[in-house]
Amino acid sequence: MNEVIRKNVADAKTPPNMMEYAVARARFSWEDARRALDGLPGGGLNIAHEAVDRHAGGARAQHLALRWLGRNGGVRDFTYADLSAWTSRFANMLEELAVGPGERVFVLAERIPELYFAVFGGLKRRCVVSPLFSAFGPEPIATRVAIGEGRVLVTTTGLYRKKIAALRSRLPTLKHVLVVRDEPDDSIPEGALDLVALLGGASATYRIGPTDPQDRALLHFTSGTTGKPKGAIHVHEAVVAHHATARLALDLHAEDVFWCTADPGWVTGTSYGIIAPLTIGATMIVDEADFDAERWYDTLAREKVNVWYTAPTAVRMMMKGGAETVHRRTFPELRFIASVGEPLNPQAVLWGMDAFGLPIHDNWWQTETGGIMVANFASMDIRPGSMGRPLPGIEATVVEHLADGGVRPIDAPGVEGELALKPGWPSMFRGYLNEEERYRKCFVGGWYLSGDLAKRDADGYYWFVGRADDVIKSSGHLIGPFEVESAFMAHPAVAEAGVIGKPDPVAGELVKAFVALKPGYAPGEALRRELLAFVRKRLGTAVAPKEIDFLPSLPKTRSGKIMRRLLKARELGLPEGDISTLESS
Repeated sequence: MNEVIRKNVADAKTPPNMMEYAVARARFSWEDARRALDGLPGGGLNIAHEAVDRHAGGARAQHLALRWLGRNGGVRDFTYADLSAWTSRFANMLEELAVGPGERVFVLAERIPELYFAVFGGLKRRCVVSPLFSAFGPEPIATRVAIGEGRVLVTTTGLYRKKIAALRSRLPTLKHVLVVRDEPDDSIPEGALDLVALLGGASATYRIGPTDPQDRALLHFTSGTTGKPKGAIHVHEAVVAHHATARLALDLHAEDVFWCTADPGWVTGTSYGIIAPLTIGATMIVDEADFDAERWYDTLAREKVNVWYTAPTAVRMMMKGGAETVHRRTFPELRFIASVGEPLNPQAVLWGMDAFGLPIHDNWWQTETGGIMVANFASMDIRPGSMGRPLPGIEATVVEHLADGGVRPIDAPGVEGELALKPGWPSMFRGYLNEEERYRKCFVGGWYLSGDLAKRDADGYYWFVGRADDVIKSSGHLIGPFEVESAFMAHPAVAEAGVIGKPDPVAGELVKAFVALKPGYAPGEALRRELLAFVRKRLGTAVAPKEIDFLPSLPKTRSGKIMRRLLKARELGLPEGDISTLESS
């Protein structure tokens, strides 16, 4: 598709923060971006101060910071002053519990106000905060809390009973579980503490201690093709990139109403669903409910959303309902729509024009980058299907791998290679927790290697090609095949398992498993359903496979490694490529 969506800045409802891309790139510096923030009164930099307290102590104290929409119709509003008070209560509560700076606070909850209190309160206390996806099953949760040596877990009564209680004995570092009642008459589980009661008894003022910009702040887990999930470490300096990219990539202004639909358990839901909009001083919409197209359209219209950040899976689900459903409302305040999580196909970009009168702006980044790196900007022409051009302050390229293990940038346009970034932006991850060698391997020849294949056209627009490894992108979530395969291997019938991503028109990819059984077990529909239920219970619906095929044995290399590439090629009818390392049958 060669169609280009032309932009005319003169017609913009609000002048974009970045008027001319080339000029902005030439003038931009991270030092200037840092000066756009306050810093702590005594020096240093703390995310919670920049997102909450600096506004609460100034002219925006009574400005609406967060509007929470309950799934059953309830609404709770929090000004910046309110948010400062609640997050200070949380920080003081941690101090009372003898939870100190550097200790890990995990948050496992749906989009409830206490989640946001916990994130910023933990950051005020200078703890390392790690939000978890509430749809995870018990095993992924326990694995991540164990890797992170979690000291505190914030959750709800229902999630605790369903996913934590049975595994708590496996988590020796977890000293405090703080729960919020799902229903007013819920009892507090044995071994847990009533978070709301503790907050009610804590002081609403808190002085943030000295925070170095390089102090650890956030721990985000990302899946790999082998081994356990990786804990990507981010520091307080990341807030410089959160603030700058919210302005430049999302065109967010202080008087805007902003809605990010991403779950806070994923990096998008933290960077842009918690931190970035508040650093701007905007109003943030938080909807507790799950996806429902009609509800979303009503919310956009009723809340007068100006900037909306969503995911390709949601866009494709809305497309199935047709643009005429959207046309039953009007959205005069909506001026910018963006999407992230997986490539946005050209038809979806153009559907935005039909449905909302606005294109949907794709962008690209990763857990490791901490913030948006490549984007389609408000003032820039869009080439549907492209993820856009690098942010000011970001040097990107496409590299080829050399025989000696090095890499070389590819100058010619249209040639596929691995997308690479020059290190040094503030939200770049500072390591994988306790995995220094794994971290070092991400950097070759002065470049951070993303693991994504891409190409660049003659005008500097980047185009996503695919993953360079076996990680599966489903509904915007990165799913490591190893973790799913390990869950299958816990079933007594399974001898071996291989997992791939299978193209899906809505989710992008769905998880498909290939299973070989132990002697004495026969494939059949009953066993298929049993295995699906078994894995779903352990991993959660977001990670568990949707399909299973039984095979006599799985293709492996002579060293015993399952060849997922070959499984995928055979599933999709693609060329099998080099199979010289395949073990003889």
